Amino acid sequence: MEYHRPARELARVTLRKPAGWKADTVASSRPTTGQAALTVGALGVVFGDIGTSPLYTVQTVFNPSDPHPVKVSTEHVFGIVSLIFWSVTIIVTVTYVWLVMRADNDGEGGIMALISLIRKRGSGGVGRTKLVLAALGIFGASLFFGDSMITPAISVLSAVEGVKVAEPSVSDLVIPITVAIIIVLFLFQRLGTGAVGRLFGPVMGVWFAVLAGLGVRGIVMHPAILKALSPTYAIGFLAGHFGTAFFSLTAVVLAVTGAEALYADMGHFGRAPIRRAWLIAVFPACILNYLGQGALILGHHDTISNPFFLLAPGWARLPMVFLATVATVIASQAVITGAYSVAHQAAGLGYLPRLRIKYTSEETMGQIYIPWINWLLLVSVLTLVLTFRSSDALAYAYGTAVTGTITITTLLFFYIARQQWRIPLWIAVAGGGVLVIIDLLFFAANLTKVVHGAWLPLLIGITVFTIFSTWQKGRHLVTAQRVRDEGPLREFIDQLHAMKPPLPRVPGTAVFLNRGKATAPLALRANVEHNHILHEHVLIVSMEMKPTPHVPDTERLELDDLGYAEDQIVYVTARFGYMDQLNVPGLLPLIRAASTESPRDDDKLSYFLSRIELVQGNAPGMSRWRKRLFIATSRITADAAESFKLPRDGTVVMGSRIEL
Repeated sequence: MEYHRPARELARVTLRKPAGWKADTVASSRPTTGQAALTVGALGVVFGDIGTSPLYTVQTVFNPSDPHPVKVSTEHVFGIVSLIFWSVTIIVTVTYVWLVMRADNDGEGGIMALISLIRKRGSGGVGRTKLVLAALGIFGASLFFGDSMITPAISVLSAVEGVKVAEPSVSDLVIPITVAIIIVLFLFQRLGTGAVGRLFGPVMGVWFAVLAGLGVRGIVMHPAILKALSPTYAIGFLAGHFGTAFFSLTAVVLAVTGAEALYADMGHFGRAPIRRAWLIAVFPACILNYLGQGALILGHHDTISNPFFLLAPGWARLPMVFLATVATVIASQAVITGAYSVAHQAAGLGYLPRLRIKYTSEETMGQIYIPWINWLLLVSVLTLVLTFRSSDALAYAYGTAVTGTITITTLLFFYIARQQWRIPLWIAVAGGGVLVIIDLLFFAANLTKVVHGAWLPLLIGITVFTIFSTWQKGRHLVTAQRVRDEGPLREFIDQLHAMKPPLPRVPGTAVFLNRGKATAPLALRANVEHNHILHEHVLIVSMEMKPTPHVPDTERLELDDLGYAEDQIVYVTARFGYMDQLNVPGLLPLIRAASTESPRDDDKLSYFLSRIELVQGNAPGMSRWRKRLFIATSRITADAAESFKLPRDGTVVMGSRIEL
């Protein structure tokens, strides 16, 4: 198994500072000609979740079976529609699109990117405060995994349930159809985000056009609904009917689900395409539809049973079920790709073991596919569908994870803005304070649903947080012990040259994979100490990942003779782009061409891997149950021989035992 270096060594950290504080002149690494394609792709991947919220938000607000129902009245309809509009405007447009997306970690977004920025050296702030905020951020990322499990379930269920309006006779097929759609969705993930986006982008373009069209149809019926755009209706509803308005926030929050996915998926498409798609297409279409549903309910109170589908004319309802189903499949895509990004960054920060990752785009480093996360999500989503069996039941569980993640994201962002961008304290306190208070109001409202299902995302978040924190702690303990066992590389080479008589050299070439230049490979040390031999040629190879698709062969290698020019022991640093295959055997021709100490042929070539066997013991540092969890988590580590394309019949694995 391998352990990761600190995040500061993995990627260059870039801060993008808000306009008004410093000029917002960040150059994009993507070609300008590709911006339109990225915008369409973002439309098909990033906005599926938030773009399908009109399916169930208003319906959930006025659900008569809710433990705290909102009665239908003209005043309440205006208040709810106004709350939805201003919630989306403040949380999504202001907090995420305008502010939070300005902070990225080498192009990657999401709450893990904020943690990277907080942890990096020279970021300012008190050490204990940074540790607390980082832990809070990890819990926010853990809650996002709960969102990633619930979103596909509730989205697809809510769309397929439209058949109850269009064709009530096939209502019994809702669950089987939902299960089949979800399975197909997760099977398609291996094609990559880019391919999925190109497929889904035009479909979502149609979806948002239909949303806007239906909204306009409803507004024409009752144009007075446009008055709900005034903040006075939202404020009046909260002030005059606080009890009703407070509990309604548990449903209103459904309109902003997917906001964190905008940020988490930034590494897949970039800030500009996501921002452009939101402001031009998604935001106007969603708001028009919410206004249209409000107008419909004003004229026909009985339409609260399913105002979205009833907003469409009778002949269009069955086609709308089909289109909504496709759109909700796409909605699931936003949080699935977001989960890949969060897991990838968590592994880079040392909160998860190294996972097998497939990079699926040469244009954008963030477009990845992680099989282990994909299948875990599939099993979890199917379990939720078969357990809750309706979107209404799942809606109670939805808001807690979303509001918790949003609140934590806002806190972390304003800490970074103050400590690293040096914005004035009054701006950080005033602006951040207002946004955090709004977030906390939503979070508090959703906590009232704990006994009705909101416990589920909290349980998922606590479970994932426990795994993250356990792996980080265990990794720290094991790495410290491994460094002691390996010892300094230079000192080890000096000891080899000081041995009298010198070690016998056997024919052939030994390639030892290592984590870095600081320590000696465990397999090399074991070979010397137990077999008392050294191969004629010894290559110690470590790999560096660069934030570029490909590294040319001319820049691939850096060789170091470790202070002895003629001993045939060479340290090789191999640089790879994220689309390059990590093919260690493929490096040998380049090494032969670059070094006189390198082997002239591939005869008797052996690869050596250092593997750690973890066993539970009585060493201090972790409780027994966390030791068992750490050892269990280590088993999902990607196979090194497979990852580096090593021949199975030419690879020797030499283990070392570490007792926890």
